[in-house]
Amino acid sequence: MTPPTAPPSTAERALDAHVDRLAAAPAARRAASDTLARWGELLADRLLAGGRLLAAGNGGSAAEAQHLTAELVGRFDQNRDPFSAIALHADTSSLTAISNDYGYRDVYARQVRAHARPGDIVVLISTSGRSPNLLAAAAAAAERGARAWALTGPGPNPLAAACAEAICLPGDTATVQETHLPALHMLCRATELALHDRAARGDPRSWTCRPTRPHDRRQP
Repeated sequence: MTPPTAPPSTAERALDAHVDRLAAAPAARRAASDTLARWGELLADRLLAGGRLLAAGNGGSAAEAQHLTAELVGRFDQNRDPFSAIALHADTSSLTAISNDYGYRDVYARQVRAHARPGDIVVLISTSGRSPNLLAAAAAAAERGARAWALTGPGPNPLAAACAEAICLPGDTATVQETHLPALHMLCRATELALHDRAARGDPRSWTCRPTRPHDRRQP
């Protein structure tokens, strides 16, 4: 006789629900593909013109911002020249000085006013879309003539409304953070494909963009 199956524990039910939320996320990312492809085209043009990307977030979203800038200064998939990209939380001396002297609300806005120029891109990442320091950074980007993009959790939300464009992905905080990383990788892929396309067309602005050789992508 088969013994009765024990009912799932509270932890098992919670983890199953987490997996279910993750399973629903790819459809939302796929729906954002058109926007991410368009962002990649524009970002490629802005970078080739000498512009830069600034990125900011709080907590886990700060880690995502730094991941994005690392892919541009380093590379995502193509062996190419580096581009200017700055994660605004990574300068800890500026971060703590501004926070101490002006308050945490201005910790990114002041850096945007310092670094952003017309034509630059500012990417603001937030699971809630309500962080006051990111809202202030969006306003500072508009003042400087930079274009702000938001990557957030469920919309509508204030940050999405404050930026020129936004991608709002569903889920709780953890799921949104887990969904933001592949969305950022999609943006990097779209950007490098656009750069490669411009190099193939002989665009005079194009920087070196060569296919990756097997030994270029060493394992950590």
